[in-house]
Amino acid sequence: MPRPLRPLAIPYAVTEPTPGIHRVSPERSATWLARGFADFAAHPAIGLTYGLTFAVVGWLLTIGLDQVGMGSMILPLGGGFLMVAPIAAAGLYEVSRRHELGLPVSPLSCLDTVRRNAQVADMGLALMLVFLVWIQLALFIFALFFGNRPPALGDFLGQLLEAPQGLPFLIAGTAVGLTMAAIAFSLSVVALPMVLDRPVSAMTAMRTSLRAVRANWPNMIGWAATLAVLSLSGMGFLFVGLAVTLPVAAHASWHAYRDLVEAE
Repeated sequence: MPRPLRPLAIPYAVTEPTPGIHRVSPERSATWLARGFADFAAHPAIGLTYGLTFAVVGWLLTIGLDQVGMGSMILPLGGGFLMVAPIAAAGLYEVSRRHELGLPVSPLSCLDTVRRNAQVADMGLALMLVFLVWIQLALFIFALFFGNRPPALGDFLGQLLEAPQGLPFLIAGTAVGLTMAAIAFSLSVVALPMVLDRPVSAMTAMRTSLRAVRANWPNMIGWAATLAVLSLSGMGFLFVGLAVTLPVAAHASWHAYRDLVEAE
């Protein structure tokens, strides 16, 4: 009698079993947000520190790009942030995990757990690849409609409203951006919390994430839109809003993972 297959102790083991996926009702999104806000309220200092750190990064990028006359690039970079946000939020997932288990929560303990997890780094590489492809495509679209150099932000906004290429540029940029964002979301929506929660490879976590999206695709479209609105709202208020919207979205994503993926 053949022996059953066992998970291989190497990254990306294709024989590693994947957990079951739950089908959830649409109203669970509101529950995830409520629990995410509760986690943020329980540990506000950590969440605010995370959010303000990325707000400062957003300010510096905006100022730097404006100084070199390429302020319009802040728009695709903002969209790219949505693609890599799960990596940025990894420490906040760990806050929710520890809070759920009643373990001590501190910035150093959470960051150390993330740092020691090699699968988080592998997930980061996968999402950074998606991000870099998006930036290259964005530069190509800019070159196609506005020349070789992305314009200054003020000039760019005027051209969007007045120039004949403004509408085609928006259509092309939005279509490509949404496609890349959908790929990043599908690969990571439960994968990052999963590699922090249990000993699985990044490949298994990404396969589980794809299965979760496929099994709950109408709800996942709404959840992706909710996360995008939270992030864009935070960036829209001079990035200051990220101090609240980023940690709430991250904590809520942890609870989405808990609902969508079968427990060990």
